[in-house]
Amino acid sequence: MPHKRFPPDDPREWLNRARSNLIRARMEQPGVYLEDLCFDAQQAAEKAIKALLLHRGIPFPYVHDLVRLLDLLQQSGINIPERVREAVWLSDYAVEARYPGPAEPVTREEYQKALALAANVVRWVESLLQENQSAGDQADPTD
Repeated sequence: MPHKRFPPDDPREWLNRARSNLIRARMEQPGVYLEDLCFDAQQAAEKAIKALLLHRGIPFPYVHDLVRLLDLLQQSGINIPERVREAVWLSDYAVEARYPGPAEPVTREEYQKALALAANVVRWVESLLQENQSAGDQADPTD
């Protein structure tokens, strides 16, 4: 069942889209290329990062480059854990893996790694947004 919809500039909508991409990435079906599932894993990580950027009020370019997006977070003072930084490996799946070309087919090991990396990013962003929500819940209720 789809998540509740939020306006497109709401970080929760971006995080819901990230979760949706992660669910699709896990849906192996006969005839589906692992490259396509890795693209969904990359999209999950990208949209989760953009959810955090939106939440923090940090403008971001509409790019697929996870290095660039994570650097924006780091420049704003957010500590990026190594397990999240490792997700930059997914950037190649944003474009090259989506189309026929000279790239080697994705292996099962690479696919499993893509899923794990994307899940790490989504969980990290979820935890930061939950922490922020909890802190907001403890704020003065008259605000």
